[in-house]
Amino acid sequence: MGKLVLKGIAVGCAVMSCVIAGVMVGRRVRSRRRWWNVVTTVEEFEETAETTVERLRQVVDAMVVEMHAGLASEGGSKLKMLLTFVEKLPDGSENGIYYALHVGGTNFRILRIQLGGQRSILAHDVERKPIPQILMSSTSEEFFDFIALSLKEFIERKGDNMQLSQDRGKDLGFTFSFPVKQTSVSSGTLIKWTKGFAIEDMVEKDIVECLQKALSIRGLDMNVAALVNDSVGTLAVGHFLDNDTVAAVVIGTGTNACYIERADAVIKCQGLLTTSGGMVINMEWGNFWSSHLPRTSYDIDLDAESQNPNDQGFEKMISGMYLGDIVRRVIHRLSLESDVFGPLSSKLSTRFVLSTPLMAAIHEDDSSDLSQVAKILEETLDIRDVPLKVRKIMVKVCDVVTRRAARLVAAGIVGILKKISRDGTGGISSGRIKGYKSGKMRRTVVAVEGGLYTSYTIFREYLNEAVAEILGEEIAPYVILKTMEDGSGIGAAMLAAANSARSVDTVQVL
Repeated sequence: MGKLVLKGIAVGCAVMSCVIAGVMVGRRVRSRRRWWNVVTTVEEFEETAETTVERLRQVVDAMVVEMHAGLASEGGSKLKMLLTFVEKLPDGSENGIYYALHVGGTNFRILRIQLGGQRSILAHDVERKPIPQILMSSTSEEFFDFIALSLKEFIERKGDNMQLSQDRGKDLGFTFSFPVKQTSVSSGTLIKWTKGFAIEDMVEKDIVECLQKALSIRGLDMNVAALVNDSVGTLAVGHFLDNDTVAAVVIGTGTNACYIERADAVIKCQGLLTTSGGMVINMEWGNFWSSHLPRTSYDIDLDAESQNPNDQGFEKMISGMYLGDIVRRVIHRLSLESDVFGPLSSKLSTRFVLSTPLMAAIHEDDSSDLSQVAKILEETLDIRDVPLKVRKIMVKVCDVVTRRAARLVAAGIVGILKKISRDGTGGISSGRIKGYKSGKMRRTVVAVEGGLYTSYTIFREYLNEAVAEILGEEIAPYVILKTMEDGSGIGAAMLAAANSARSVDTVQVL
């Protein structure tokens, strides 16, 4: 009897062991299946977002087509291809003291630069000042009086012994980062307010006239010589430092590009005459779209939930405003489909909770245990105790998003170069310097500004690499991307310097 009991106990223990083993095996199988689902989802995302050289060249061609269409007629393309009326860029010979104002949000900047010829900047001062909330919805007179008074106080504080009545030193560049219809190099009407401003009586007014009137009331005999946007300012800085600069790209929170076009190529403005034969075109390339862009389900959802659906499609795939949120959306889906990130965090449902600077910090974490990734996951997304292999998945997602964005920017840049015959697609002779029978290529410089390029090393490397891949080893050495700083400030002042000697516009429409 005792033996039977012992045998029963033994059998029971054996059965229990088998049950436990089965449960453990089942858990491992389910865990592996969940992990495999995560890996598969990431691989599918990477495949959909792939930017092969062939696809990038299709984007290049699509960009060129849209550029032609935008130059041919108003509304003919997603690219606005706006005339800036800037046909004279600084060349480094400028001398004197010049000022710039940059109004682009809740803060504005006042700058002063002293140029000494020979591409030299002898002095550079800048002051940042908040715009009082009440002025953001006041009247145009009150708003510009505040700007003019701030400029006057800045000049008085600097005490540079400059006499404002002298020709040199009274010219001002004005960067106004709101939608404006430009009518000359130094005039333009406000189309609408953004960024929380609501000064109703300024809409459809010439903003330079408003500023000029306020300056006069405050006793400042200064001339607004140039109305500028950020990308044109970047081109101005680039051209000041290097006359081979033909285009500029801003790639930061937002994005835009401009370039020097032949005046006779602007078909929508027939009879456009400039003394140089050229004109800087503001592309507003954030709105570029093509079926060749590698769009994913995450991009579609981001666009649908944005404040401007079906608008700024290119910008939503490449700019700092959106890259972090694309990563968040991928991680959110992975968390919904598996438990590899632990319990589902409510923060993953919050749009823009993961900023692009944080995404870059995750991507560039070179510690052996990815400790920075773990810290950001915990502090920003409330995701704790994530295994190393899951942290690596996080880095992989950041890499896919960043690589795609950088390579698409590269395709856009090459598209501009192809439009102006600087990409060598007709062979090396297509970019040959006139008079050189040897086939020597013209050196081509593109000025690049913005935190994604200047501060995000991996992004910059991917972009440079893609430009070289698209152009090919024969042409790539002749195309140089140069980092620029403060086009919206220094560039505006330089454009004021370049345009200060002329009493009349040289741009005419017959």
